[in-house]
Amino acid sequence: MFIIKKPQQISNTKLICRLSAIAVLFSICCFNTSCHSGKTKEVLRDTSITYHTSYNNLFFDSMHLQAFLDTNPDLQKFTTQYNDFYKQRNFEYAWFDSTGMAEQAANFMNLLNNSITHLQDSSLYNKKLVTSYNEILQHKNKVSRQNILNTELLLTGQFFAYAAQTYKGSDIDATTLGWFIPRKKVNLTALLDSTIKYKNAAPYIPLNNQYNQLESFLEKYISLQKNYPTDSIPYPSKLLKLHQANEIIPTIKYRLFLLGDLSHNDSTNLFDSSLLIAVKHFQKRMGLLEDGVIGKNMIEQLNVPIAERIRQILVNLERIRWMPANSDSDYIIVNIPEYKLHVYHDGKTLLNMNVIVGKTTNNTVIFNGKLKYIVFSPYWNVPPSIVQKEILPGMKKDPNYLAKNNMEITGTSNGLPIVRQKPGPGNSLGLVKFLFPNNFDIYLHDTPNHELFDATTRTFSHGCIRISNPKKFAQYLLSADTASVYTNKIIDSLMHLSKEKWVSLPQPVPVYIVYFTAWVDADGQLNFRKDIYGHDARMKEKLFMKQEKK
Repeated sequence: MFIIKKPQQISNTKLICRLSAIAVLFSICCFNTSCHSGKTKEVLRDTSITYHTSYNNLFFDSMHLQAFLDTNPDLQKFTTQYNDFYKQRNFEYAWFDSTGMAEQAANFMNLLNNSITHLQDSSLYNKKLVTSYNEILQHKNKVSRQNILNTELLLTGQFFAYAAQTYKGSDIDATTLGWFIPRKKVNLTALLDSTIKYKNAAPYIPLNNQYNQLESFLEKYISLQKNYPTDSIPYPSKLLKLHQANEIIPTIKYRLFLLGDLSHNDSTNLFDSSLLIAVKHFQKRMGLLEDGVIGKNMIEQLNVPIAERIRQILVNLERIRWMPANSDSDYIIVNIPEYKLHVYHDGKTLLNMNVIVGKTTNNTVIFNGKLKYIVFSPYWNVPPSIVQKEILPGMKKDPNYLAKNNMEITGTSNGLPIVRQKPGPGNSLGLVKFLFPNNFDIYLHDTPNHELFDATTRTFSHGCIRISNPKKFAQYLLSADTASVYTNKIIDSLMHLSKEKWVSLPQPVPVYIVYFTAWVDADGQLNFRKDIYGHDARMKEKLFMKQEKK
């Protein structure tokens, strides 16, 4: 597995302060194995504050809070958090003590300023807060009690606003963007408790390196935008290979150098060995065929504007925020645009394999579940839509269609025959399938058409996910049973039965079907993939167009 503004330039960094140094305070749940291990400790809230036990004598009346919210409608969405936070404190000030403004206030204001200046974002600039805060700094002891109270409540509201969009992500309904993984729930009040208590340190929450690494590339790309050419490289009339010369090669070298794929730039027009290494490196990061040949597909990726790459990073940072907290060290991720399945065991990558996902007209759904069953030598119960569109026309043309395809009719439903394909090497599900019960009728399975895994774009299925090494995957899943009798020989025999065989896993494994088009891999390299289902495009419209109207 955003946000943006850049004054007097483009709008592609308008929401960027959500991605700033707040990572020092909060964590984002794991997308890959770069998460720190260890259990998260609960931050215990102090509910015993009274006039006698407090460390200062600054308290305010609850009526003042309501009056403040009445005059600050933009903060009224945090009314519950305000009341919860201050009731637990018996309405003691959080950002001020008897000596004046507390250290936490300065730390938080510095954090905001860092987002606005260093990352060139003004989306969370709060004029009321800045004016009130600066007046207190300038006049100190001559400030009215009302101004102190107003600043106190503005700081709290700004914290809620900052933490909400940084930690939880935007308030977009993710399901409208095809995302059905439940988004994490965040207790903003507890986060503020922790920040006040530990003076901007939240030591009990592990940080996610995937989020941090991708965010670091965001900053690099914002800087890179100043130097990266905006003109398009023309497509070569023929494929460019090692030892050939061409007038566009110096331009290609320069861009690969700026992007970090080429270690040393030169202005010659020769396709040398250094360029060959750089080309393959770039092709790998883009998910292209790693043949070391420069053609249209590679030039197309080099021509993507840096402004567009920045937006792509922002979109995927937002998605990482949406990911639920992962309490398991064993889990499976299928990244649809990457066409890859990743198995994590004890928090480390154990197995990677190619997958085939749904066609653009039959999208694989983004959701999560628990893998519970392996079905060896499966029947394929043909969906009614396929029976209608493919099976019936086939039967009409050829009376022996069912027999030729090892199929049989087991009944009727709604005027259609119920068709299933019997186990065998030609079965559309292959020799084994893996079930994680869900409302979308999507599962992992083998396929008789393994040659399709060699394609760079693998959108061939009706929505389910075909995996390239099902036997190895089954071995991993069954290895968790210490008393397992499933040897290689037995697994082979189970995959060639005349009737299907169900096996329940001793421990269900979490599965996440995700959609990330930008991420940092295990080698620290930034990867991009095409937006095959158009999810990025719809998400950009939701995230950025709304901000640009402000």
